[in-house]
Amino acid sequence: MRRERKKRRLKTWPLVLIFFIVTIGILIYCAIDIKNSLKGKGNSNQVQVLNEINDYGYKLEETDSKYFKTLFNQLKKLLEENETVDEEAYASLVSQLFITDFYSLDASINKNDIGGRQFVYSKFEETFLKLAKGSVYKYVENNTYGKRKQDLPSITNVEVTDIKKGTYKSDSGVEDEEAFDVSLKVTYKEDLGYPTVINLTLIHEDNKLVVASMKQ
Repeated sequence: MRRERKKRRLKTWPLVLIFFIVTIGILIYCAIDIKNSLKGKGNSNQVQVLNEINDYGYKLEETDSKYFKTLFNQLKKLLEENETVDEEAYASLVSQLFITDFYSLDASINKNDIGGRQFVYSKFEETFLKLAKGSVYKYVENNTYGKRKQDLPSITNVEVTDIKKGTYKSDSGVEDEEAFDVSLKVTYKEDLGYPTVINLTLIHEDNKLVVASMKQ
């Protein structure tokens, strides 16, 4: 009886050893995968900047939609090729770009990748990001490795239906007597219930026109 027990114990050792080796292998693989992701190798969430508008800091990224790229090129031409910028045309393009970037959730890597932030008034940016994460972007699934199957909106057209100058005054004391009130009509690739009529207010910040208010 003692010999049989000894033999059984000896037989279990190879299984324990195999399990130990497999476990170590998995841990090493995970460590390498995490390390590569942090370095930006493989399918990481680092996004390449394709173009930039001098003196304004506007950036065009590889994940931006074809429609966004068209609007971006129009804005770049307007700002860089004219000594005097047509502010109404500028306000219209910034409004279109902001809405396109913000509501094209399919271009976002995850819920923290908020579109449109580069067009927002700097003092309101923190509040803007907080509100976006808790509402529109709240349920956006992670797409770091390009395997997301979630249905998310993609904008195909943003039309400026009305634009006029007005006075802007916020509760925090921000004022602009030459602000722009812009009304827009939004068309999506597929109707998923997102807003199609949006009103924006743009104000001046240094040499830029920025979004200070959005109403649906």
